[in-house]
Amino acid sequence: MAASKKGVLLIVPSLIVARGLESVFNDLGEFKVVGVLSDFSHNSDTRLRNIEADIILMDPQVLDFETRKNGRSFIGEYLDVPVVALETSVMREDLLKQYDEVVNLYDEPTTIIKKLRSAMDAQQDSSKGESNDLSTREKEILVCVAKGMLNKEIADRFNLSIYTVITHRKNITRKTGIKTVAGLTVYALLNNLIDINSVE
Repeated sequence: MAASKKGVLLIVPSLIVARGLESVFNDLGEFKVVGVLSDFSHNSDTRLRNIEADIILMDPQVLDFETRKNGRSFIGEYLDVPVVALETSVMREDLLKQYDEVVNLYDEPTTIIKKLRSAMDAQQDSSKGESNDLSTREKEILVCVAKGMLNKEIADRFNLSIYTVITHRKNITRKTGIKTVAGLTVYALLNNLIDINSVE
C-alpha cells in the first residue's frame, strides 16, 4: 500500500503560483495541497489555527515588513510544522535563514520536492529517541497554548526566551502528533490538564 501524501498548506498571494505548485505536487505524487491562503486577514488567522497540514510553503512577502523579520516564529504561533519559504523575489539572506528550508520560484519541480522532504526529515530526525511523555514544562506550556496564549506571553510567564517556548511547542507536537491549536486544546481537556471553563 502506498504511503499517504503529505499535506502542504500554501500561503502565497498569487493564485497562479498556487495553481502551478498544486500541479507540480499532483504530477509528482508525494505531496498534496490541503489549503491555500493568500494573506493574513482575520479569516486566514482562523483557518490557519484549524487546518491539518504536514508542512507549510509560504511566500514571506505575504507578511508586513515588521512581521517578516520573525515570520517563522509568527507562523509557529498557529501551526507547528516545518515552514519553507518560497522566494518569489530577491530577499535578504538573514530573513530566509529563519525558515526550515528555502524554495526558489525557479527551482525544478523535483528540487522543490527534495527541499520539502528535507525540511520534514530534519524535523523527524530531531524527534527520534525522545520519549512520548510530556515533561512537566511541556504540560505547562500546553496548558498556556490551550488557553490561547501567544509564544511571547508564555515566554514572559515562565521567564524563558521565545525560542525556548517554540522548541517546547515543537516537542509537544512531535510527542502528541497534534499540529493544531484546536487539537492541542482537545488533548489538554481529555488529559485533564485544563478545565473547559479556562479555555477562551
